[in-house]
Amino acid sequence: MDEKFHEQASQLELDRRSDALAAVRLTLNRVGQPECDECGETIPAARRKASPNAIRCITCQQVFERTYKK
Repeated sequence: MDEKFHEQASQLELDRRSDALAAVRLTLNRVGQPECDECGETIPAARRKASPNAIRCITCQQVFERTYKK
């Protein structure tokens, strides 16, 4: 029983890491995307130039940071 539990826990950890890596790869593939992931509006060229990895417009990024950053 104990061995099976550890195997399941290890598999769960591997699955989570795999999901995290997939999310990072997806983000890297979206460099320079023209639309905001949140509102769908065009991300201004100046923002994309200043932050090529931006996935949100400035307004949505500010909301995100206020909501999720502690």
